[in-house]
Amino acid sequence: MLAKDVAVGESADEITDALLAASRLLVALSARSIALVDETITIPQFRTLVILSTRGPLKGVALSNALDVQPSTTARMVDRLVSVGLVNRKQNPDSRRELIIELTALGHRIVDQVTAHRRREIVAVVERMPERDRSGLVRALTAFTVAGGEPHRDLDVDSYQL
Repeated sequence: MLAKDVAVGESADEITDALLAASRLLVALSARSIALVDETITIPQFRTLVILSTRGPLKGVALSNALDVQPSTTARMVDRLVSVGLVNRKQNPDSRRELIIELTALGHRIVDQVTAHRRREIVAVVERMPERDRSGLVRALTAFTVAGGEPHRDLDVDSYQL
């Protein structure tokens, strides 16, 4: 962000501090929502489910890239998710050396249920905010997520989900 882009009275440090505080709240809401549905799923595992939910079946390497982790880390996580019936692993029909990872029906249900819980909790927080503080929030958060490389829900990807 350029210095000229920061609103008067709001330094980059102040904005960063506010975003760090907000992210702690969002992580807490996410963890609580996941635990309400299935307390055995970790936040990184849920992020994997969300990526598969929004992007569809992916090659293992593409999933690793989306998660920004090593392929071996992805392989271990996929093993765990396969063992509990949340994802399937199948051979790529175009290349026998590659595997395709996709959500199962149960995996889709988990993502939908967790998202519904989290949405309700976020709505409750937003409704407690004074109207004047809500003004500009959508624009600012959308700009932030786009700058960070997270597709917006209007771009065929649902709301940011950890």
